[in-house]
Amino acid sequence: MIKTLIVALALSLGTASVAAAHFGMVIPSKASVSEKKDAALTLDISFSHPMEMVGMDMEKPDAFAVIIDGKKQDLLPSLSTSKVMGKAGWKANFTLQRPAVYQFILSPKPYWEPAEDCYIVHYTKTYVAAFGEEEGWDVPAGLKTEIVPLTRPFGNYAGNVFQGQVLLNGKPVPYAMVEVELYNKNKAYAAPNEYMVTQAVKADQNGVFTYGVPFAGWWGFAALNTDTATIDHEGKPKAVELGAVLWARFDAPEKSK
Repeated sequence: MIKTLIVALALSLGTASVAAAHFGMVIPSKASVSEKKDAALTLDISFSHPMEMVGMDMEKPDAFAVIIDGKKQDLLPSLSTSKVMGKAGWKANFTLQRPAVYQFILSPKPYWEPAEDCYIVHYTKTYVAAFGEEEGWDVPAGLKTEIVPLTRPFGNYAGNVFQGQVLLNGKPVPYAMVEVELYNKNKAYAAPNEYMVTQAVKADQNGVFTYGVPFAGWWGFAALNTDTATIDHEGKPKAVELGAVLWARFDAPEKSK
């Protein structure tokens, strides 16, 4: 009996040691648009576990905007309530008006995570390229923390290598840890084991990371750091996990007709 209990406890601790990753999510209905008939976008916004398709309730964000040719446009009033993975999320409609690279950026309210005894704030962004334009995708958005893509974050094939640089307060983060997950829509894939749910890669001394994308879909990259400031929770100061999250679409080539 004692041996059985020890083994069961060891197994439970081993399973718990691989924590499910959180991801801020901004997923547009299209990653690139070539024709006016496709110009109307829908953006789904949530805070979720994308590979496992487990949602979490998300409060209305502090800020949601789009950057077009270096100019920021406030989109917070456009948000409406929605259900994402069965939990409270948000939705926005946006119509692409002209050739540009549209950079959508999200600043959420801090999320209290009892299991980690800390707050989580994931600054999230994604890109949509429209009508042949592809300039400006490598320009930082000016978020507290962000991933600046070094690989064009649209028009990529599954199997391509993706690179990005992690910034915190505008400066590179040496050896940042980056978590990677697929938005496993419709649960199309099953992870062979818990280690395969969230991929992990370490940036170099310049904050640059590299990841080979194995198959098609929306892929999220989340670089995690701890803020120097804390937030009070029930009268006690708690640490704040800052996430720099970037979503990019990778597609399989179509066969010739």
